[in-house]
Amino acid sequence: MYKTIGVLAHVDAGKTTLSEQILYHARAIRAPGRVDHQDTLLDYRPAERRRGITIFGAQASFTLGGTDYYLVDTPGHVDFAAEMERALCVLDVAVVVVSCVEGVQAHTETICQMLAERGIPTFFF
Repeated sequence: MYKTIGVLAHVDAGKTTLSEQILYHARAIRAPGRVDHQDTLLDYRPAERRRGITIFGAQASFTLGGTDYYLVDTPGHVDFAAEMERALCVLDVAVVVVSCVEGVQAHTETICQMLAERGIPTFFF
């Protein structure tokens, strides 16, 4: 049995950073990568590293407390919203990241509407 967790937010809210920290603390990776260092596990494609944004959904797995989890890091830039929306069909739960600096953005509200329409349980971080 496994659970799929999706991490969603507007661009530059910290989705990939949070995802890397979850994987690190679950001992799925030895060290968390940093977007600004271009060394994250999840943003591994050259275009993503060069631009410093997630373009394609990426997944990683970890086990915690005897349960297997799949973590899906989704794009936050509105230009890649279709890629984020495709990931929704596999999610058991969503984590919506809200930047403390920018706060709730229009795209954040769109994401919340999509999650509510699909009945996906959602946590805010």
